[in-house]
Amino acid sequence: MKPRHKRYTYEWYVVVICMLAYVFSFIDRQVLALMIEPIKRDLQLTDTQFSLLHGFAFSLFYAVMGMPIAYLADRFARPRIIATGIALWSIATAACGLSQSFVHMFVSRMSVGVGEAALSPGTYSMLADFFPKEKMGRAIGIYSLGSFIGGGIAFLVGGYVIALLKHASVFTLPIIGELRAWQVTFFIVGLPGLLVAFIFMLTVRDPARKGLAQDGAGQVKRVAMGDALRFIGSHRKTFFCHYIGFSFYAMGLYCLMSWTPAFYMRRFGLTPVETGYMLGIVMLVANTTGVFCGGWLNDWLLRRGRSDAPMRAAWIGAACMLVPAIAFSQTTSLGASLAWLVAAMFFASFPLPTSAAAMQALAPNQMRAQVSAMFLLVSNLIGLGLGTTLVAVITDKLFGSPLAVGHSMAIINAVAIVLAAVLLFIGCKQYRRSLEREAREARVTLDAPDTRESLPSGATTTTA
Repeated sequence: MKPRHKRYTYEWYVVVICMLAYVFSFIDRQVLALMIEPIKRDLQLTDTQFSLLHGFAFSLFYAVMGMPIAYLADRFARPRIIATGIALWSIATAACGLSQSFVHMFVSRMSVGVGEAALSPGTYSMLADFFPKEKMGRAIGIYSLGSFIGGGIAFLVGGYVIALLKHASVFTLPIIGELRAWQVTFFIVGLPGLLVAFIFMLTVRDPARKGLAQDGAGQVKRVAMGDALRFIGSHRKTFFCHYIGFSFYAMGLYCLMSWTPAFYMRRFGLTPVETGYMLGIVMLVANTTGVFCGGWLNDWLLRRGRSDAPMRAAWIGAACMLVPAIAFSQTTSLGASLAWLVAAMFFASFPLPTSAAAMQALAPNQMRAQVSAMFLLVSNLIGLGLGTTLVAVITDKLFGSPLAVGHSMAIINAVAIVLAAVLLFIGCKQYRRSLEREAREARVTLDAPDTRESLPSGATTTTA
């Protein structure tokens, strides 16, 4: 009699509800990019100041609170922490609509950063407990679809709202007073997230934790925040290639997502409405397909016996992204530019499922959220914070003209993607070594419990 295969019905529901939360996270984060011109005009900002709002303000929260939140996710009920994060970032997005100055907007945007700080590390950790390793790529890939569905919806909804409100420059709301159209947009996209937080809290349960680290006596180990840092340090070459390589990959992606709206409006004279609809469709098609293919390639390589599948799939994507990411901003034809952009966005999406799958396969359970949070800290500071700001600085200081933003994007993309491909290629070998080392230590734990205390990483794992 054949054994019955587990259907994972509830587990896939959790993937979908987490993806929905990720959709709202990216809507709230990305809608700012489409409203660059009215916000710059009303708040009297330069490109550099706007880039700080879009990238650095968001990533700054990670520098302060990302690891503490992840530490809580490794010790307490993850759904409760995630639901609280969804509610907080939704309120923070609505608060962006009350901004009257650069400082007000900066503080509100910084608070939006609570979204990914609470959501992604906890979600990655839960999915690693819900699914076996051979299904992880697809599960994380489907979850990661939310980023680009959210980004695409942000452009589509933003374009629709701008078109809807274009004949009314000022709105008067009770208690709040007068608001401009772009301020009202933040209320429209932010507040529905509170409903998602409520549904998440009621329907998602915390799965039993698997792959728990043990202490020298064979008991489940209570992991302190410093233990996660020591684990990263014990695999420093692997995590350097992973963290920095994927961060430069993210720099190319965020460069495209943050400045492509401004590029098309300035270079080809498109309106915000036209730009929103066009880029919304591109992201919903190219990026979501890229995430799915990245997750599928990861799982296919694993089935072929490639233990370094997450790193290998990522460097393949980075190598394929290089030419399209540069070419799209250098052509004089709108049609050709869009064709190159579709290819660039497709390959730019490969690292979302693969970067997470690599971390979850290597780290012990009690450290997974913290290891993910450290990666997201580095990735957001380098990819989102530094990358988007460098484009603006080169545009303002080197070229001295907003019309040159396409050239600035080409420079940043060329440097970032080459570095990403090289580091991820080198990282394949280091990642294989780390997996082999952890496997050896796990075997020692099972065969000779009295030797556990002498293991260098200090975090041997049980079998799932």
